Amino acid sequence: MDDLKYGTRNKRGDWAPNEPVQNAPLFLFPPRLMAILKWLPHYFLPWNAIFAASAVAYWAWVIPPIETMQTIGIGWVAWLYAVNAICVFLFYGAFELHLYVLKRQENRFKYNGKFPAEQKSKAFWFESQNLDNILRTFLSGVTVWTAVEVAMLWAYANGYAPWLNFAERPWTLAVVALVVPIIHEFHFFCIHRLIHTPFLYKWVHSVHHNSVNPSPWSSLSMHPVEHLLYFGTAFYHLILPSNPILMLYQLHYAGFGAIPGHVGFDKVEIGENRLVDSHAYAHYLHHKYFEVNYGDALIPLDKWFGTWHDGSPEGEARMQERYRKRKEKLAARKARMEVREAAE
Repeated sequence: MDDLKYGTRNKRGDWAPNEPVQNAPLFLFPPRLMAILKWLPHYFLPWNAIFAASAVAYWAWVIPPIETMQTIGIGWVAWLYAVNAICVFLFYGAFELHLYVLKRQENRFKYNGKFPAEQKSKAFWFESQNLDNILRTFLSGVTVWTAVEVAMLWAYANGYAPWLNFAERPWTLAVVALVVPIIHEFHFFCIHRLIHTPFLYKWVHSVHHNSVNPSPWSSLSMHPVEHLLYFGTAFYHLILPSNPILMLYQLHYAGFGAIPGHVGFDKVEIGENRLVDSHAYAHYLHHKYFEVNYGDALIPLDKWFGTWHDGSPEGEARMQERYRKRKEKLAARKARMEVREAAE
């Protein structure tokens, strides 16, 4: 597969797509119906369909009986942790094995030409990005994921969360299912801006940003506080007219859905002639530049707040102009303070 048909590679070996990142056409005005209809298959396939199917499978074969979940017990909590850990190991591990261990597509479509295993850094536990990321994923990530899952299932089992039946309210639940990714995007943008404030960035979010060159195991490599904020997206279902399956879909969208944004490749080769888009470039640019693309491209929140970078030269120019204006403001503020101090 010739990746240069789809993008360019610089002298460092870093690959970038030819086309800039596009926001979803959902929030355009006036509405563009044909654009939305063309975009819809990409909304469902493949990722959202996978995460939704995994939620249904959990409900059918993993989640304990309602009576059991009315009381917190070590048995079913440990069972859920074990299943979550195994699923993360298999799902994340499949990407890691295919792309980073066996390197089956070498560096084709890889944003950063280097592989994390080639670079040691004292920013990571044991100076290894992979080992650090794996340990944080299972010690904190899967633990917090399971804790939120247990809390929500307990709430449903005891009548503390609105539980609609698919047979009685199919259209209401269909709408909630459709907006699960939108809920995630809104929630993620809000908490992401929060943890980029200086104090929280230094003590919390910097853990995730140590992975400047993200790989599959970077997806859930976070500080425990960030894990709690991140998986807190499930708590919207305490007030939404929802269903435990949709709550699980919300959790899986966060847990398993972190992979596409951190896979490090723009496209994953499936066989000789088939490609699956990761839609990872917007978030890769966030890891590269830190102060752009706090959300993804589903809701144009970054456009509205002036932090959007689509990977184009124009996007680069907008970012640099924003940095220049901020630098001027800081310099002016410093000058005013110096004048005030001199006057005193």
